[in-house]
Amino acid sequence: MSVSGLCEICQQPDVEHGCDRCGQLVCERHWDRQLGVCIECSSQVGGRGGQDSTENLPDGVDTFRF
Repeated sequence: MSVSGLCEICQQPDVEHGCDRCGQLVCERHWDRQLGVCIECSSQVGGRGGQDSTENLPDGVDTFRF
């Protein structure tokens, strides 16, 4: 879907999607293609939040322990 406006998360002008859950206009970076929702909604419904599971881990670490 092509829409016009600013990404409601990062304010960049390259908006390409409208969230099916909350209606926010978001850019590709803040879109969870698999679920068809923005990353904020994705994290609320148990999705990836737009990120790979190991993307924010330090080198050589597979999981965090709490």
